[in-house]
Amino acid sequence: MDTKPARPRRERPKPVKLTDAAAARLQEIMADAEGKYLGVRVGVTNGGCAGMSYTMAYAEDTKPHEEVMEDRGVKIFIDPKAILFLIGTELDFVQEKFGARFVFNNPNQTAACGCGESVSITPAAAQ
Repeated sequence: MDTKPARPRRERPKPVKLTDAAAARLQEIMADAEGKYLGVRVGVTNGGCAGMSYTMAYAEDTKPHEEVMEDRGVKIFIDPKAILFLIGTELDFVQEKFGARFVFNNPNQTAACGCGESVSITPAAAQ
């Protein structure tokens, strides 16, 4: 009989991380939603002059095979087709003189168009 202690399970790295500013803003948004949504859904879609665009929307439900994670009290839902494009991404919220916006700081991004609406992304290598 083997009496070795069980190895503690290593927590899986989060594919997307929030900055303090992004977490605070998303918590405000979710509080204003008064429980109508489960969290925020992030992903990528084909389009724009650089090839892809980031997406963000309220998550009303969990879709099949979707990655669901929590960071700093915010639930994030990620489409399984987008996961390899988003691994290692930091989601930030920046306030500027004439507005505020969420920014995807993605190490897999290889280029962006001049208007900032679309990007080129190489999928992360399988670990």
